[in-house]
Amino acid sequence: MDLSIGVIGTGEIGTDHVRRLTGHVAGARVQAVFDVDAERAAKLAAEVGAMAHTSAYDLIDDPAVEAVLIAAPSSVHAELTVACIASRKPVLCEKPLAPTAPECLRVMEAELATGTRLVQVGFMRRYDEGYGHLRRAIDGGSVGDVLLAHCVHRNAQSPPLFKSEMLLTDSVIHEIDSARWLLSEELVAATVFVPRKSPLAAGDLSDPQLVLLEATSGAMVTVEIFVNCQYGYDVRCELVGSMGAASLELPSMGAVTTRGIRGQAVPSDWKGRFAQAYRDELQHWVHGSRGGHLSGPSSFDGYAATAVAEACVRSLTTGKRAAVDLSSRPGLYDGP
Repeated sequence: MDLSIGVIGTGEIGTDHVRRLTGHVAGARVQAVFDVDAERAAKLAAEVGAMAHTSAYDLIDDPAVEAVLIAAPSSVHAELTVACIASRKPVLCEKPLAPTAPECLRVMEAELATGTRLVQVGFMRRYDEGYGHLRRAIDGGSVGDVLLAHCVHRNAQSPPLFKSEMLLTDSVIHEIDSARWLLSEELVAATVFVPRKSPLAAGDLSDPQLVLLEATSGAMVTVEIFVNCQYGYDVRCELVGSMGAASLELPSMGAVTTRGIRGQAVPSDWKGRFAQAYRDELQHWVHGSRGGHLSGPSSFDGYAATAVAEACVRSLTTGKRAAVDLSSRPGLYDGP
């Protein structure tokens, strides 16, 4: 029997999730949607044969809704996730789990009180084949001990109201989770450097930025975040180990050779680059929700990523190295 899902938030990513669940994920059915833009929600509901609710809490309380996907603004992630936990409904919450570490801890405490995992956080890179290749290279021992990781995260253009700290909390947070997952250890400190500003960065936006993350073992992770690179969406990573290296390159989208020049297309945005990862993420969540055994990125993973992002923001503000303030991992959750 299909899992009946309610989706809160029908903006760009929420709408994409509804269409993925409807057309690409086995065992799933979108039962209901909600958005503060009632007209937009009603239009999407009609498209997929779902019901449009008048509030997020009505959707969560709907007995016909068995699981909830939250794609609303991050400011309401914590309260909506806690409401799902109170209703004992599995929830996939888009990143970040919450904007602040205390809010993330509130979600964790609510989940821990139930004694079971009900929350998965939307760090879809864990489901990307390229990142899986890097993880297998580490787990298989082919690169030895990881000493360094170099990450690149570039967007063609940033949204008009993007702020300097949002490069860290909205973009680098993906690299933070990826680094924790790949290295299987925590990140303990962050230093953010601000190089020469791009003339195409609006207003006082500090773009690009260079982030140095320190792991428990002493391994270091560099992240170049550049959200106005103009040419496309470019995400790469290289792991440098004691016995070798493993790299995630720009995926091939085909090439054209003409007049002595060979050119390769670059993804225009995250939707094209990670389309399959999003589908695999949703399929994994649906399977786990139906079977009562969620195993994707956990509430603790969401909390840890936000705690590291907060350290990055402190470093950006002060110009100094900032230690990560992180509570110990409860036994309910797997390691990073």
